[in-house]
Amino acid sequence: MDVIGTVGLPGSGKGEAATVAREEGIPVVTMGDVVRQETEARGLDPAKDHGTVAQALREEDGPTAIAERSLPMIENRLEDHDVVVVDGIRSDVEVDVFEDRFGEDFTLVSIEAPFEVRAERIDARGRDAGEDDGGEGLAARDERERGFGMDDAMDRADVVVENTNSLESFHERVRTIIRGTDDEKRTEAEADP
Repeated sequence: MDVIGTVGLPGSGKGEAATVAREEGIPVVTMGDVVRQETEARGLDPAKDHGTVAQALREEDGPTAIAERSLPMIENRLEDHDVVVVDGIRSDVEVDVFEDRFGEDFTLVSIEAPFEVRAERIDARGRDAGEDDGGEGLAARDERERGFGMDDAMDRADVVVENTNSLESFHERVRTIIRGTDDEKRTEAEADP
């Protein structure tokens, strides 16, 4: 059994990594879905209020609230699959939750890209309401995510993927990582340009 977690700032490519995992037949537990469900349950707009609800959950139930709510979903999928991807880890304390539960079977992958590249991607996907539409701008989102402990989580990654080349190149890097999460494969993935 292997659990692969992804961490990265908005627009870095975590969703694309999840897409690759699904294409490979690997189930994905998206931590953002936990927040989206709670946002809808509170009668709020997931496109505009996602960050506010994520912060509220952490304030109400502690900094590990979202990670802990995702554990039953992960364990459920591990009953029928050898590998599960956890999309969207936000903090070092969330990393602690997964390391405590899964030990050496947990691999953390940091997906990184420069601000300008991420801003273009977010605009292109059109899923998130920007500042002009009553949402949150990328700089504010980055600041909020960093406030959760995102930088500390990224620093703890077992594998760092710089997502600045072609989409095909990024997909191939992700496939290399998810097809084999042992140390030898991680070393190959890190060395692959």
